[in-house]
Amino acid sequence: MRSTRFFERVYEAVCQIPKGTVATYGQIAYAIGAPRCARQVGFALHANPSPGVIPCHRVVNRFGRLAPAFAFGGEEVQAKLLEQEGVCVRDDYTVDLEKYIYRGTFAIEES
Repeated sequence: MRSTRFFERVYEAVCQIPKGTVATYGQIAYAIGAPRCARQVGFALHANPSPGVIPCHRVVNRFGRLAPAFAFGGEEVQAKLLEQEGVCVRDDYTVDLEKYIYRGTFAIEES
């Protein structure tokens, strides 16, 4: 599922995650109408064409775990970026989803 439109929709959703919060891969997949495509969301984020503009560092797995293979420098870099936004990252590279999960809705343009 390497559709350009799929990737664009992922990036559109990720750009809506506010600073100081995180979303899960599954949450993004659900938001773009592809609820069983969390893994493909990860592929899209790994190919992020605009690091620094598309805040892929705000996406974690369903357990709050950071990406061990974060495309732009590893989980240490992802942790640093999140911490700069006020998200506390534990020593095991997880975040408290109860506290930091984005609870808003995503407004995604229909294809």
